Amino acid sequence: MKLCKFLVYSFTLLFFALTGFSQDLDRVRKNLQKLCSPEFNGRGYVKKGDSLASAWIAQEFEKIGLQRFENSYFQNFSTSINTFPKEIQCSLDNKKLILGKDFIISADSPSAFGKVRIVLLDTLLFSDKDRRKKFFEQDFRKKALVYPIRWSKKFAELSRSEMEKLEQASVWISLHPKLTASVSVWQDKIPEIQILQSVWKPTYKQINFHIRNKFIEKYNTRNVIGYLRGTIQPDSFVVFTAHYDHLGSMGNIYFPGANDNASGITMLLELAHYYQQNPAKYSVAFIAFAAEEAGLIGSQFYTQNPLFPLAQIKVLLNLDLVGTGDEGITIVNGAIFEKDFEILQKINEKYQLLPKIAKRGKAANSDHYFFSEKGVKAFFIYTMGGIKAYHDIDDKPETLPLTKYKELFKLITEYIKVCE
Repeated sequence: MKLCKFLVYSFTLLFFALTGFSQDLDRVRKNLQKLCSPEFNGRGYVKKGDSLASAWIAQEFEKIGLQRFENSYFQNFSTSINTFPKEIQCSLDNKKLILGKDFIISADSPSAFGKVRIVLLDTLLFSDKDRRKKFFEQDFRKKALVYPIRWSKKFAELSRSEMEKLEQASVWISLHPKLTASVSVWQDKIPEIQILQSVWKPTYKQINFHIRNKFIEKYNTRNVIGYLRGTIQPDSFVVFTAHYDHLGSMGNIYFPGANDNASGITMLLELAHYYQQNPAKYSVAFIAFAAEEAGLIGSQFYTQNPLFPLAQIKVLLNLDLVGTGDEGITIVNGAIFEKDFEILQKINEKYQLLPKIAKRGKAANSDHYFFSEKGVKAFFIYTMGGIKAYHDIDDKPETLPLTKYKELFKLITEYIKVCE
């Protein structure tokens, strides 16, 4: 009987520990839908998708009651960017390919169009001198060079003259097991079409393609920043960050970016709601970064132009890809700050929140990085397991499970209590 009462009591404690946040999952879902909607066009650089998204985030900051630094939520900066605002077409022989499903354009591609014959890369040329000589005797002009992406690293073994011959091709076609899009701050001289391996047939003889890019040398974008003043030590800060930008659109498709990183922004907003209702000892800053996908540009700009001294940051938690959690979470820099990692482990064990907390060392893979380089204690948290959609048209809010969303929220807020 005592055991039963103990189990009921333990379950009740866990229930109330988690359900304090779960009532807001409807708001989280609503915000995910908003961020991933066609209205924001993938939160990228076509039709000002990033500007529309940042304006909405600033409105949410104001509704929550966050204070502004320097009379504005915005920190403006600019970057170069390569975009594809016009219709894109591609067909193999008489088969018309579907953009986003069958093919995408490499982010640094220039404008190009044509109808050219296909030349398959002879992969034996890397081990057979005779095959190599014969392959490079042909004329690559007005041709399409086709190669499996797994062989791309072998190009480094070619001579400069051999590479120059390949660069004479009208277009390169790389074959991929999965289409993974990106953005680029420069424009290459060779267009590249990424085609899904399962779509490709060795019998194809000809490709017809039409690509229109627009390279913008100075694209204006902005970080969104707000804070809540601390109750005891307002000159010290806990900082939460997440990037709001994604890949934008390409031709007539757009990339929703639910897990990457609408999930992080919605968590950022929920933390802002929480700390508005539960004031912290330290001031709490919330930063939504732009241009992460373009190379961590927004966070780098911020660390070069901080709105308060970086030395006043007690800890920074960067949230990126936090919409799953079936297999737990990974904490980048957890292997560097062992004491903090142990604290997180103990909190997780106490409340039985996540199946696993893994640690990694230093990595330049999200917006925590430039803070770490400046000596700030900064962690990047991402969830593991669940859906495999990443940098593609299938990263949608309706399929994002939020498996351990409230558990991660609980872990974060309990950790900050210990930090105080």
